[in-house]
Amino acid sequence: MDWGSLSGIAIALIGILLGQAIEGGRMSSLVQPAAFLIVLCGTFGAVMLESNTKSFIAGLLMVRQVFSTPVDDRQALANRINMWSNFARKEGIFMLEPYLKRETDSFVKKGLQLMIDGTVPDKIREICAIDMYFYEMQQRNAAKIWGAAGGYAPTVGILGAVLGLIHVMENLSDPSKLGSGIAVAFVATIYGVGLANLIFLPISNKLKTIIQQEMTRREMLLNAWVSIAGGDHPRIVDERLLAYLR
Repeated sequence: MDWGSLSGIAIALIGILLGQAIEGGRMSSLVQPAAFLIVLCGTFGAVMLESNTKSFIAGLLMVRQVFSTPVDDRQALANRINMWSNFARKEGIFMLEPYLKRETDSFVKKGLQLMIDGTVPDKIREICAIDMYFYEMQQRNAAKIWGAAGGYAPTVGILGAVLGLIHVMENLSDPSKLGSGIAVAFVATIYGVGLANLIFLPISNKLKTIIQQEMTRREMLLNAWVSIAGGDHPRIVDERLLAYLR
């Protein structure tokens, strides 16, 4: 569990609620199911219209990465790369088959298999670069739904405010219904702006960071494979890895 992400949401919500209480406002005045329904359904309906189904579902599933503990395995990966490099130098690159069987990451297995098959360095770079390009495109398309939600939510909140005011105007003759209509009008705007800036946009930006970290990891692997396949000395491979570990 990533306590930083959870703490960030908690601090933001507590700050807003405490501010409301300090000003003498009632917490219950911020609870408006109608406004919440308008903003949430309106926002995600617009996002679904913008995105394809596969990217939308993938984006929803990606939110788990925001709240899971980030894993930086670059050092462990660098150690394995050094092991591959030294073994290939001594025994030959075609003898890396036992190391291939130990790996579970599909991208790592692809690179090792290309080296074992005797693929020239330029072809390894070309094949893996294509794989990386499409992986990044799919991931960014999925993460984009949260940025889109952050863009639509404030506008849908304003739409909820207008609907609330229409409700007020329709019931001017009945003062007992004016309060609820005005509440929906203003709270819908709060929900729209709040969800966009406290939830949707931060999730979008964090997912972009996670994707970039994975692309850096894959770039490190690719450069190592090209170097090993090109017959570079293990010390040279190690020096190239140090740049990524800093």
